[in-house]
Amino acid sequence: MPVISGRARLTGAGVPLVAALALLAGCAGGGAEPQAGTDTPDGPELSSASVAPADGLLPQAVAGEPEVLATGLAAPWAVAFLPDGDALVTERDTARILRLAPDGELTPLGVVDQVTPQGEGGLLGIAVSPGFATDDRVLVYYTAADGNRIVALTMAADGTIDGADQETVLDGIPSGFTHNGGAIAFGPDGDLFVGTGDAGDRSRSQDPDDPAGKILRLTADGAPAPGNPFGTEVYALGIRNSQGIAFGPDGEVFASEFGARTADEINLIEPGRNYGWPEVEGTQEPPVDDAYTEPLLVWPVDQASPSGLTMAGGSLWMGALRGERLWRVPIGAGDATGTVGEPEQLLNDDFGRLRGVTATPDGSALWVTTSNRDGRGNPTAEDDRIIVVPLE
Repeated sequence: MPVISGRARLTGAGVPLVAALALLAGCAGGGAEPQAGTDTPDGPELSSASVAPADGLLPQAVAGEPEVLATGLAAPWAVAFLPDGDALVTERDTARILRLAPDGELTPLGVVDQVTPQGEGGLLGIAVSPGFATDDRVLVYYTAADGNRIVALTMAADGTIDGADQETVLDGIPSGFTHNGGAIAFGPDGDLFVGTGDAGDRSRSQDPDDPAGKILRLTADGAPAPGNPFGTEVYALGIRNSQGIAFGPDGEVFASEFGARTADEINLIEPGRNYGWPEVEGTQEPPVDDAYTEPLLVWPVDQASPSGLTMAGGSLWMGALRGERLWRVPIGAGDATGTVGEPEQLLNDDFGRLRGVTATPDGSALWVTTSNRDGRGNPTAEDDRIIVVPLE
């Protein structure tokens, strides 16, 4: 089972606090082996209907039956919705941007120039400008020969994208064969939040002057956002590898994070906080060092390897690569910020590795990408796929 951190307060349908503390005692710290439990990859699927609204938790939507919307993609990485309800999809290794309509029609729009796929790098995150109706801008995060960068592209009147016509938003993000990060998302304040990885050099995560292993916050043009704690683009540090960013109803910032051998995490990101890597993986063993912020939740790595993250229907939804399932985490808001309900699993072993998870703009469904053709999965003839999970 995932573990509720000492930072979060468990309520409602969740396990009793005493049980949560017992779980922490068994799973906390950086040296414990991943623990098996009832939620192993071969364990039972839990019904989303079992989540009930409770004191402090937001009302919970119910997940319906998943439907396959598109097949035959090549390692799709991220999804971002356009104002008209169609979505843009990135493919990591082909560097293509595709347009996918709700009826399943798939249209290639262009190939992003200078993308250099290697290991976990390639064409990664995508975000549609909040001012898209007037500026036609689409931002992408990709790996080039000299590192990771974020660029703005312009959609032409005919809907195509010239992948060679790039405006640099931020470059100089270190890249490596692993731990490239890649999440980008516009927050409710219009600023761009970015999740980066340590690029295989764990010392970078604790250096506030290095953009690797961080959560960054930028203006839409790439300048450090006003009010950032260090006067640079760095918003929070101590991150190993973040591929998912989501926003709560009161503007809270959440990020998923890959652990090493022990614990994957969801963190509630706050400015200037240090989330511990590499000094801490997962929760701390007592005594707790207040210099490091405890995660909101932790998972054994065989149940997660978290990537995409989104907020909809009163919950965070997180895609799991190695865990091959979709995790749902009910959350609180307002005075109950930092409160979580008991996490539940869906799509357990149904579709293989799950990477991108994005809610439709109206919150009525999730679009989930598989990642079975990324070199680590076992693809079927239909892979990779995009799956729609309706929320009611």
